[in-house]
Amino acid sequence: MLAPVDHQPYFVPDDAILRALQAAALRGVDVRIQLPDKADNRVVELASFTYYEDMLNYGVRLYRYCNRFMHQKVILVDDCVTGVGTVNLDNRSLYLKFEATALVADPAFVRQVEAMLIEGFESSTAVECAHFSNRPLPFRIASRIARLASPLL
Repeated sequence: MLAPVDHQPYFVPDDAILRALQAAALRGVDVRIQLPDKADNRVVELASFTYYEDMLNYGVRLYRYCNRFMHQKVILVDDCVTGVGTVNLDNRSLYLKFEATALVADPAFVRQVEAMLIEGFESSTAVECAHFSNRPLPFRIASRIARLASPLL
């Protein structure tokens, strides 16, 4: 069972989303988030690195997709509902833009999305806390500065 899963280059969650994902993982939900290995916005990418420990320490599993640039936003819940849309997990997408996600409960469509997600995870590298903490000091400082701008990203 994969639930919830989200694909996007913009993972800069606000506190409510951060806590919801952490709480789900603590409850035993298999929370996996697949991020691109290279995002198209360097400031957003830098800020997202600072959330790795916040997620991993609570049991959320992060993956970096290495094959090519990925910009899909998908969620699969309990192998019976999937969401496909334009919403990133960032403040702009969630609260400022008119983005949407369609929820679909059609079993055939859900199976197709699940197969796509499984294939994506097989083409990804698991993220560990060291992925951020072992980076050079200037990178970590730049990432922390970028995180200060998270409410605006």
